[in-house]
Amino acid sequence: MKDFSSDLAELRRRIGEASQYLNIETSRGLLVELEGEVAKPDLWNDQEHAKKVNSQYASLKADIDQFNLLSATVDDLFVLHELARAEDDATQEPELEKGIASCRSQLDSLEMRSMFTGEHDECDAILQINAKDGGVDAQDWSEMLLRMFRRWAERRGFAFEIGDVSIGTEAGILSADVTIRGRYAYGLLTSERGTHRLVRISPFDNQGRRQTSFALVQIWPILDQAELEINESDIRMEVFRASGAGGQHVNKTSSAVRLIHEPTGLVASSQQERSQLQNRESAMKRLKAMIIAQDEEEKAAALSQIAGKQAQVGWGSQIRSYVLQPYQMVKDLRSSVESSNVTAVLDGDLDEFMEGFLRWRRSDTE
Repeated sequence: MKDFSSDLAELRRRIGEASQYLNIETSRGLLVELEGEVAKPDLWNDQEHAKKVNSQYASLKADIDQFNLLSATVDDLFVLHELARAEDDATQEPELEKGIASCRSQLDSLEMRSMFTGEHDECDAILQINAKDGGVDAQDWSEMLLRMFRRWAERRGFAFEIGDVSIGTEAGILSADVTIRGRYAYGLLTSERGTHRLVRISPFDNQGRRQTSFALVQIWPILDQAELEINESDIRMEVFRASGAGGQHVNKTSSAVRLIHEPTGLVASSQQERSQLQNRESAMKRLKAMIIAQDEEEKAAALSQIAGKQAQVGWGSQIRSYVLQPYQMVKDLRSSVESSNVTAVLDGDLDEFMEGFLRWRRSDTE
């Protein structure tokens, strides 16, 4: 009978660490308080407050339930191991190996939580993509990135809501404004903020030459905007027809709305709602969230707590390179994480890069 003592001791150590970075004891006390709030008959008199309480309760309960189940599973594996060793029962080895592997995988997932140190990491996110240097290739590259992030969101079960897409002159897109909803959406997507560089044989070049193109990705947390007042004279509104990423019109009236905040240059759009008024309200919420985030960036001075270090756009400033020719490689220039499976990455397989960035960011601040 194989001895799994060291494997189980490692799991128990990691369970203890998880208890610390998940603040389990404090969270249990807070969960009791939230259960009382959720049970109040007048909770839904204030719908915004009710949504916030229920969301916090659901997230906290999920964390505690997962920790409790994982901790109990490790205890059960210890007991099973002791009995199997006492009886020299090798038939239990497959079950122990499977259980240990499963617990390790779950702990790997939990440990990602310890890397989310930002105040807004649990928030939903606004994703903006803008074509930069590279002409038509950059516009095509921007549409490829939009698809990549959509596939990534689908993999994680996150909602992906397109607020605005500006179609390119010949192909691709000039820009896109998207909301991604899911727990830790903003914390994960901070890894994508900056300039993404593509190197390939251009499909738009008759001579088949290699082309380098760039697209800028910006990420904003969706924050509570209740206390922010915006001077209406600072806002310029544009209306347009709602359209899909491929340029196809989905209605024949100009119900989609784009709001430009003149003092900051920030732009927020919405085309998901049925009426122009509803889209304006939705775009205004997005704009307020972006203004709040930018204000926090300025107060943070180093731009490291909320928006991170914004990369300049162009040669030598990219955060990640995607090379399709003369070889195939995706490499993050901060964490040095790389992959030769470019197709998988462009199909939304970004978790390794996101985790690598979070580990790099944590080590960079230690």
